[in-house]
Amino acid sequence: MVRKRPTDLPGGSESSKSQETGGRAGAQRPLTQQQLQHLGGYQGGGRGSGSQRGGRGDGSSRISRQQYYSGPPEFQQGRGGHHNQQGGPQTQRRGGRGPGAPAGGLSRPPTPELHQATHAPYQTAVTTQAVSYGRPGPPSTGWSRPPALELHQHVQSPYQSDATIQPVPYGSPTETYTEAGSSSQAPEPTPSEVTGKIQQLVIEPEAAPSEGMQPASSKSMRFPLRPGKGSYGTKCIVKANHFFVELPDKDLHQYDVTITPEVTSRGVNRAVMERLVKLYRESHLGKRLPAYDGRKSLYTAGPLPFVSKEFKVPLIDEEDGPGGTRREREFRVAIKLAARADLHHLGMFLQGRQADAPQEALQVLDIVLRELPTTRYCPVGRSFYSPDLGRRPLGEGLESWRGFYQSIRPTQMGLSLNIDMSSTAFIEPLPVIDFVTQLLNKDVSRPLSDADRVKIKKALRGIKVEVTHRGNMRRKYRISGLTSQATRELAFPVDERGTMKSVVEYFKETYGFVIQHTQWPCLQVGNQQKANYLPMEVCKIVEGQRYSKRLNDKQISELLKVTCQRPRDRECDILQTVHHNAYAEDSYANEFGIRISENLTKVEARILPAPWLKYHDSGREKDCLPQVGQWNMMNKKMVNGGTVNSWICINFARNVQDSVARNFCLELAQMCVTSGMTFSPEPVLPVVSGRPDQVEKVLKARYHDVMTRLQPQGRELDLLIVILPDNNGSLYGDLKRICETDLGIVSQCCLQKHVYRVSRQYLANVALKINVKVGGSNTALVDALNWKIPFVSDKPTIIFGADVTHPHPGEDSSPSIAAVVASMDLQITKYAGLVSAQAHRQELIQDLYKTWQDPVRGTVTGGMIKELLVSFYKATNHKPRRIIFYRDGVSEGQFYQVLLYELDAIRKACASLGPNYHPEVTFVVVQKRHHTRLFANNHNDKHAVDRSGNILPGTVVDSKICHPTEFDFYLCSHAGIQGTSRPAHYHVLWDENNFTADALQSLTNNLCYTYARCTRSVSIVPPAYYAHLAAFRARFYMEQETADGGSMASGAGARNTRGPAANVAVRPLPQLRENVKRVMFYC
Repeated sequence: MVRKRPTDLPGGSESSKSQETGGRAGAQRPLTQQQLQHLGGYQGGGRGSGSQRGGRGDGSSRISRQQYYSGPPEFQQGRGGHHNQQGGPQTQRRGGRGPGAPAGGLSRPPTPELHQATHAPYQTAVTTQAVSYGRPGPPSTGWSRPPALELHQHVQSPYQSDATIQPVPYGSPTETYTEAGSSSQAPEPTPSEVTGKIQQLVIEPEAAPSEGMQPASSKSMRFPLRPGKGSYGTKCIVKANHFFVELPDKDLHQYDVTITPEVTSRGVNRAVMERLVKLYRESHLGKRLPAYDGRKSLYTAGPLPFVSKEFKVPLIDEEDGPGGTRREREFRVAIKLAARADLHHLGMFLQGRQADAPQEALQVLDIVLRELPTTRYCPVGRSFYSPDLGRRPLGEGLESWRGFYQSIRPTQMGLSLNIDMSSTAFIEPLPVIDFVTQLLNKDVSRPLSDADRVKIKKALRGIKVEVTHRGNMRRKYRISGLTSQATRELAFPVDERGTMKSVVEYFKETYGFVIQHTQWPCLQVGNQQKANYLPMEVCKIVEGQRYSKRLNDKQISELLKVTCQRPRDRECDILQTVHHNAYAEDSYANEFGIRISENLTKVEARILPAPWLKYHDSGREKDCLPQVGQWNMMNKKMVNGGTVNSWICINFARNVQDSVARNFCLELAQMCVTSGMTFSPEPVLPVVSGRPDQVEKVLKARYHDVMTRLQPQGRELDLLIVILPDNNGSLYGDLKRICETDLGIVSQCCLQKHVYRVSRQYLANVALKINVKVGGSNTALVDALNWKIPFVSDKPTIIFGADVTHPHPGEDSSPSIAAVVASMDLQITKYAGLVSAQAHRQELIQDLYKTWQDPVRGTVTGGMIKELLVSFYKATNHKPRRIIFYRDGVSEGQFYQVLLYELDAIRKACASLGPNYHPEVTFVVVQKRHHTRLFANNHNDKHAVDRSGNILPGTVVDSKICHPTEFDFYLCSHAGIQGTSRPAHYHVLWDENNFTADALQSLTNNLCYTYARCTRSVSIVPPAYYAHLAAFRARFYMEQETADGGSMASGAGARNTRGPAANVAVRPLPQLRENVKRVMFYC
């Protein structure tokens, strides 16, 4: 090893009952006054607070909503106050909410739908009728079903059009402004906008809100209680990978630990405490076996024989000191009593007699059960991995290790231990020279290019290596970078006179080691100011280092092969893991009195039926009942086929001849016609080829040519079809960015492999995507057309989906991308979407609501929610009276922050559209990044499993393994293809609509059959799915140097939930063109 002197050359550098009758049990945790002001609305609906819990009574125990709106201007005149806004006597609504907002409207005509006008003149009062969740059988069985109302027919809806009620629904008649622009940045007004457009929405200006809402204590807010368990569907029994934990009857004590000198490594801390217990357990610790969290806390089952004490602990350093000797270090450890962890409150919580989960007690039990696995395996988060459990090469110097996930959870049955199988990527313990050879996939004798150096530096930085040229003395170092010069060019001063010696000579003379690869750079270890040089060939990567950066497509494919297990096999491995862990013999578990079942939990589940789907009357099959989560388009036509009168094709695949591309496009056009679209058979211009490295030039030139022909006719380009050579590189992202943010056209990309091997199934799937991109609808729920969906059809309802995707943990500069989509029709089939960039790893969606100063209009309000509400009105001629908000990607620890911030933004967005506009909101978090798995009770029962061996689609669980008191459920809405299906977890954080369990579960399941891109039910509710697609798409809109970081699904890695005040400057995304926003461009 060579130490760099100041004269050296410079170097380079993974998640109580109601006291009143006639209503649902439950209570909302009382809010602080500060939060009430921020929220702009109260969770009413008869849940009450304190002893006034329960039913849907008159809500008299609640504080008047008016006083919540007595602060900021946007919240004056609250919804459902104590005096009637319409002049008549106060009427009672569900849950004692009062009359609600006056029914308002605009005197603008309805916006016609795509060649099928669906007028919905609903009556103000709705007569509730019995609702069936599935389709009744044929008349011969005694059931009858009214004919489905078609989207292409004139439909009388059960509520009156807002356009005929009152002239101005939003804002004051005396102040007229155009609506806010895109969510990413403030729009620039034009003179015509300032003077006002005919039939435009009226928007009321408001004072700018205070800086980012930061509640004093989010714990003062209570999530909705479970409204009772669902009963709809076919009952069955499933097994869950939850293992019952017997609550210990011990007095748990917490002690603060201070280790001097302070170290940051948990491994060193644990080694110190392990040594302390060995030395002093019998003599000073009262024979207690403590559990340690690796940082500052120590826990015992019973008190230690002292309140405070300091110990001296000698520890042999694992790394060699100078001369190869093992260094002995002495640590001073101070242990001081901090608190008692009372398990009584945990028991109360599990019984539903206490509102808040005692996190401290749960944390203690979790730490106790982690102690033994931490000594045996490599811990990563809540998972434990070992090469002994299975390893497999992933390529480019990486390998997968198998392991298991373990977490203790409070459930309805009591405490449970959730155990699941897991795999993740580790760096292979290779000689560095071999790692680099695999990484670059090139001959080591060839010199490195600049791109090679960047790739090596990025892959190796932060990795720990050990030297191999000193026999048994294997000192460890952490790589900080690479030298800018080759090893043969490196020299350093060996004495005070500045005598220089090359690295090659030094290693030969000092260690007798001849460096072979002198053309490669050296590793720099240590800090940059005092760096040491190590030739790559004398270093070996230390085993057990997890790889946290982005995997390439091939590595991901290999990792999926490891993790993809059939349900029967996964269940077997989970049981073997429990047996191998031998919790009954765990000394720490026994010390604390924790006992764990060795059997999977059997849970009562229900299978919800698939909904009937509506297709166009011109097809042979007008409606369809999916079988086991899937169906096809044979004999069916799209319920609302879009129109493509003008289209062109650009071919970027060098190996595809233009004639072949033309024939492919003609077959695709014919499939679109067959599926129910109106599609011109001939392009406006012939197919043209283009070079991928000139994508912008080619696109703009062709767009200019086609518009030169179309504009004189008053026509627009409806669709661009693109042939791509593969899905690697930046071509796809560049193309989407240019089309959607610059040219304002929708595009459909097809890979050359599909052009050569044309499949009718492939063409049918592409037709589905094209149809929604040009404004059509593929299918609709029959119940939606018949206005029979509970909690949706009784009043105009808008359904939102929201998600945030974050850059990979290895990318520190890339922003996070937020996306919000919302339904744009009363049949909930079309969704418009908006996207915006925000601070790195910021989980709260910053642009839901915002204000800015305009030189002409003054203070202007806008944001994603407001823009989508306005768009819904324009598309349907109705103001949404109910909002259902599906929020993806939020972990349990972020529930309170996300709800408080985003519900506040929703409230402000609604209030900015009028002082009396406060639609009822239901806020539901959708989680996929969890480890609960459901298995059939009998894997051999063909009626209980699908073809992949998974539980049947529609399986819902809301008992036993769910939250002790709150409104949540697991829903497996899709049929498995391969591996073990992961049910989605839905947790209701706010519910002013007072959903029943059956209603929300059935609505969510039925929506999963309306996903536009395939004829299968999907695993998460489509609005959330679409939001994820839109956020992923928007990452392509960033500048290339930023976008290269890639993205990962929301939920991975640590995230920031601070408010806007914590934001740093983020370059806004380029705005979507208006015609692109209106359609499902992200499909």
